[in-house]
Amino acid sequence: HTLFFHSSPRTVRTNHSHCFYCREDLGGKRFVRSEGRPVCVRCHTKFCANSCVECHRPISVETKELSHKGRYWHEECFRCAKCYKPLAKEPFNTKDDRIMCVRCCSKEDAPCCHGCYKSILAGAETVVYKGKSWHDECFICCGCKQPMGSQSFLSKESDVYCTPCYDEKFAKRCFSCKKPITSGGVNYQEQPWHSHCFVCSSCSKPLAGSSFTNHQNQVFCVDCYKSCVAKKCNGCQNPITGFGKGVNVVNFEGSSWHEYCFNCKRCSLSLANKRFVAKGRDVLCSDCGNKE
Repeated sequence: HTLFFHSSPRTVRTNHSHCFYCREDLGGKRFVRSEGRPVCVRCHTKFCANSCVECHRPISVETKELSHKGRYWHEECFRCAKCYKPLAKEPFNTKDDRIMCVRCCSKEDAPCCHGCYKSILAGAETVVYKGKSWHDECFICCGCKQPMGSQSFLSKESDVYCTPCYDEKFAKRCFSCKKPITSGGVNYQEQPWHSHCFVCSSCSKPLAGSSFTNHQNQVFCVDCYKSCVAKKCNGCQNPITGFGKGVNVVNFEGSSWHEYCFNCKRCSLSLANKRFVAKGRDVLCSDCGNKE
């Protein structure tokens, strides 16, 4: 911006003249010619001088006057509107009719940090997220308060968290180990588990994605359930697992059968949903039982 320095109107002395305003005899006194008319110094200050934009006082002929875009200042009044630095001999800018030094004008135009609420100056490391700006060191985790740097982060409403703090605060916790489940996992009986924590109670084999069964609030893989838990069929002596075609089971007087094994001991007729006769450990159909 261009700043103009105006020297004081030239004062002269005269032997035969009167002030245009107060009519005081100017003989031998200093006076100023204003529009060709003699004016004493006092009246010039009162009626003719420009007013300072800053202090609103007249700028007398005895002081230096500065002007910019039709406005006038005393030299000592021409200062930055923010930091009050004298600008008579310094570069400056204008913003909303205010005079500012270059540094303050840069701050005024710079985005505001959403963390410290100070200006982010040109060249500073900056993080921009969801239309808001931060100094790099002000963009911190709401949990541990450490700068994010280049690491990934997650948001919750208006807050941001580093991954460990987010998991600690918001992630589901494994029903077994009580630690956060950060990825994957399984749900069983409305409870979350890590895949590596959801294992057979006997052999510790992971059960995610495979068949298993529950016995007395413990889970078992098929093999362990067969060998350690399942009842033996009174017919074929194999485990009754409840899997495959052995889903249906017949129970009678403390003994169990696969439905397809519950047959007459003599004629092999299926006795499922039919009348039968018990002979010791054996079962017979009504016809075979009546032949005894």
